[in-house]
Amino acid sequence: MMLNADPAEAGLPGRHLEGSGPVGGRGLGGSVEEAPPPLCLHPEAAEAKKELPPLSREERRRRRRATAKYRTAHATRERIRVEAFNMAFAELRKLLPTLPPDKKLSKIEILRLAICYISYLNHVLDV
Repeated sequence: MMLNADPAEAGLPGRHLEGSGPVGGRGLGGSVEEAPPPLCLHPEAAEAKKELPPLSREERRRRRRATAKYRTAHATRERIRVEAFNMAFAELRKLLPTLPPDKKLSKIEILRLAICYISYLNHVLDV
């Protein structure tokens, strides 16, 4: 068996000679363009990969959620949700009477105060 030094003559895919490039018969800089090497050189490995069972729905979901794009989008959605949540607490806080009125309250304190205030208003209406 004789080895051929020229990839175009050997019939290897992904390799182009000058004159076969896309622009004016030239590739990048008029040089030979090379494709990346194949990922799997062994036919047995390719066969073994074909024999793997398809991924379950849960496994596909896990892999999709592991991508950076998904994590970034999820973090953005969560940030928007938390901001809306905090704005709702701020609006509720403005409606509640406290002394002093600008006193900083935790979320649980705001909720407990709102419950007491609603209860008080119900009592006033009942009397």
